[in-house]
Amino acid sequence: MPWRVQTPMSERRQFVDDYLRGTGSMTVLCASYGISRRVGYKWLTRFLVEGDRALGDHSRRPHTSPWAVAPEIATLLLTARRRHPTWGPRKILAYLGPRHPQLTLPAASTVGALFKRHGLVRPKRRRPRPGHPGRPTSPILAPNDVWTADFKGHFALGAGGRCHPLTIVDGYSRYLLACHALHHPTSTDSQAVFTRVFQEHGLPDRIRTDNGTPFASTALNRLSALSVWWMKLGIRPELIEPASPQQNARHERMHRTLKAEATRPPKATLRAQQRRFNTFCLEYNTERPHEALHGKPPAAVYRPSRRVFPARIPGPEYPSHYGTRYVSTNGGVRFHRRYVTLAPALIGEHVGFEEVADGRWAVYFYDYLLGHLDERAGHITGVHLRAKPRRSET
Repeated sequence: MPWRVQTPMSERRQFVDDYLRGTGSMTVLCASYGISRRVGYKWLTRFLVEGDRALGDHSRRPHTSPWAVAPEIATLLLTARRRHPTWGPRKILAYLGPRHPQLTLPAASTVGALFKRHGLVRPKRRRPRPGHPGRPTSPILAPNDVWTADFKGHFALGAGGRCHPLTIVDGYSRYLLACHALHHPTSTDSQAVFTRVFQEHGLPDRIRTDNGTPFASTALNRLSALSVWWMKLGIRPELIEPASPQQNARHERMHRTLKAEATRPPKATLRAQQRRFNTFCLEYNTERPHEALHGKPPAAVYRPSRRVFPARIPGPEYPSHYGTRYVSTNGGVRFHRRYVTLAPALIGEHVGFEEVADGRWAVYFYDYLLGHLDERAGHITGVHLRAKPRRSET
């Protein structure tokens, strides 16, 4: 039977007394007490040598440790570390080895553990990783339900410099809305491209991208300047999961065709490369049959959006019972005497706080729920971006 680790001392003494009185053999007694014969003989030997006090639990710490650092070597190592607080274990060993060749110095891992035990190692500050809403599940049932956007891998131009093609596609019709050659994938240049596309084709309901810049950041809900601008226009940003390009498979398939037909070999200049992209877009949209569209080209299926690009974006209008805060230049707000971090992309914007429970607030930007604030902890937990339902829908 298994050895019961937490056997009371009184029960151990009773076992020894039963054996010494001849109540039963060692095998019979061990079976009745639920211990092994090895444990039974250990208890008996301890009692015969040291008496009652030996029946208590003994420390499992080894009496000797052949790999322990000798006191004089530990002092040498600690002194060197305090003299050079920025040096790591390997550098300390490399420094002391030639100066004390008669000593057998321990391994770097042992030295590191020694420094840590004596408080000479400052723990690394872990940067919080932003959460992710998970795999996008929005259905694509009609043109402009979901647009997808991405930067096709950059490549070198013939005369020097690099080309970063920004591509925008309607997810339903596969219509290539834009393929624009940029010098750099900046937020400003990308917004200019999206502005031209919005003016020509209207606004989609959602835009799906990967988690790279300028589409996302490491702030709350991975908000970036570009995604905040989309939200102000009433467009919901959607992010695929990190390292999961298959979740944007339609876009990736288009990139494969683009790479084969419009980038090999690359043109000498960015302007020449853009002319090649324009030719590719025209053929891809109006002539190239698409199997998913039953042999039709994308232009035969796509229709511009009824939502037009506004000349001026109105500010947010929050209900009267909301608490409104202005996001300061450090990307946060003061809320009930506490500083709450939001996102640098929201600097200069107004956000709304709606109390949903005691000490718990829903945080909104325009109609989008950003997360929930725990007033006591002063921390916002992000959620999957979604528009706030109208009162008639709740």
